Amino acid sequence: MSLLRRPEAMIFDMDGTLFRTETLILPAYRRTFDQLRREGLFEGETPPEHIILGSLGMLLAQIWQRVIPGAAPEVHRRADELLLKYQLEGLDAGEGELYEGVEAALGELNRRGVRLFVASNGLEEYVKGVAGAKGLSGLFEGIYSAGEYGTAKKTELVRLLMNRHGVRDAWMVGDRSSDVQAGKENGIAVIGCRYAGFGDLRELEGADAYVDDFREIVELYERAAER
Repeated sequence: MSLLRRPEAMIFDMDGTLFRTETLILPAYRRTFDQLRREGLFEGETPPEHIILGSLGMLLAQIWQRVIPGAAPEVHRRADELLLKYQLEGLDAGEGELYEGVEAALGELNRRGVRLFVASNGLEEYVKGVAGAKGLSGLFEGIYSAGEYGTAKKTELVRLLMNRHGVRDAWMVGDRSSDVQAGKENGIAVIGCRYAGFGDLRELEGADAYVDDFREIVELYERAAER
């Protein structure tokens, strides 16, 4: 583990870091393929759920290339629309769960003066929808998504966030290789989250520290050296 210093800000991924994504996406995923079949845009069995779970953290275009490779672009676009629609409906119905201790830990960091942000490769409506539905929006100074800003890599999204908010020193907290890359390429420490269960832990190689429970973020902050 690298020597960590207390940051002025923390930048969090959403899926697999704050939000237990499978509790919302899997019902929406099944409904998406049911509707694609009804519309004549897809035939056969719904692709295995492990494929989409293993793709979380990627841009949507990359996800559909893995889930339904070879499908026409209009099928991918329709799948985008349906998955978002059903996830937002699920949020409105109270579906989806945060990882245990997320709200309390974020609140504690906020009370200690840490500036909190989200940087996600998801769509704007989804990312902000999760934060709003789960009562987190007020804790974040900014919620950034690839869908809103049209970034091709999380590195670009994090750089944009840091520049806009004058952030010089931060921790990037996430569960995928894109989070490690975004932190390293922007010169900030990376905290790898190993509790989601649907990614390959090798993706987190190079992180400065690791947590197996979100609440450990507060402990890491307490143990880190003063700025």
